[in-house]
Amino acid sequence: MSGMDHLARARNVIEMETDGLRRMAGHLDASFVEAIGLLHRTLDQRGKIVVVGIGKSGNIGHKIAATFNSTGATAVLLNSQDALHGDLGLLSDGDAVIAMSYSGETRELLDLLPFIKRFEVSVIALSGKPDSTLARLSDVTLDTSVEREACPLNLAPTSSSTAMLVMGDALAMVLLEDRGFTEEDFARYHPGGSLGRALLTRVSDIMRADAALPTVPEAASVLAALQAMHRARAGACLILTSCGKLAGIFTHGDFARAFQQDPLLGEKPVAGLMTRHPVTVRADALAVEAIKSIGKNRIDDIIVLDAAGIPIGLIDTQDLARLKIV
Repeated sequence: MSGMDHLARARNVIEMETDGLRRMAGHLDASFVEAIGLLHRTLDQRGKIVVVGIGKSGNIGHKIAATFNSTGATAVLLNSQDALHGDLGLLSDGDAVIAMSYSGETRELLDLLPFIKRFEVSVIALSGKPDSTLARLSDVTLDTSVEREACPLNLAPTSSSTAMLVMGDALAMVLLEDRGFTEEDFARYHPGGSLGRALLTRVSDIMRADAALPTVPEAASVLAALQAMHRARAGACLILTSCGKLAGIFTHGDFARAFQQDPLLGEKPVAGLMTRHPVTVRADALAVEAIKSIGKNRIDDIIVLDAAGIPIGLIDTQDLARLKIV
């Protein structure tokens, strides 16, 4: 095959799998709503989701269980062969089982099902054969059928395994919304990621304060403000009134723009060049609020205020990058 033939074949595989997903979406019906209800009730009653499958379905099941867990829906993967030799002990009354088999006739899974049904559990089947034995033995069946595999021999699980994976994603994402799962909840399960750090970190945890916070009185000169920035290694300086309130902010960008017009502006009052009513954020706010405000206002620095409105800190976009919050 030529290089162009490879590309044409690859596009054909992707199109076939995409067509299979569109077909599956068209098959969605009240059974999906019922499945969401079963899963939601299971979690509300402190039960868990048990995903079981054989071969490629088992591999897909591993990812589906991981997706449920990452969105706060407790899930475990049960190996059907190991289940018959002790691992069935992870199943409890009140759990929900997602049983996966495209044919719905996988012998190992069907052999296990009677033992599963000895527990008071709900069984949701993911199968491409809605009239299969698995479907008949399940409480709810979700149709993951495809017209054919993307494999040129129509043998290797490709379109069918993709359909099963996407159906699992659909269950997890709709369940997430149904349970009112929030960004803050997501962060609790992803503390090592940038989103987790942003959503679990307060502004007060990352702001520049004390000696690292450059400030000058309103009557100070431009040169004094630059010196304060230099000492604190910051790109901005807070300008304060005589009673410690915020009067404005002066940045390196302000200086660079003004210097082009007046190279001798060092002794001039910084108050004449500062930005009045700058963007601020409360110290007790989440870091993600500061990030959103910085992006929305297209600024490099944001001033931190305490509950009384007194400036107590500064956040620089470089700090966010250094702390891996963005």
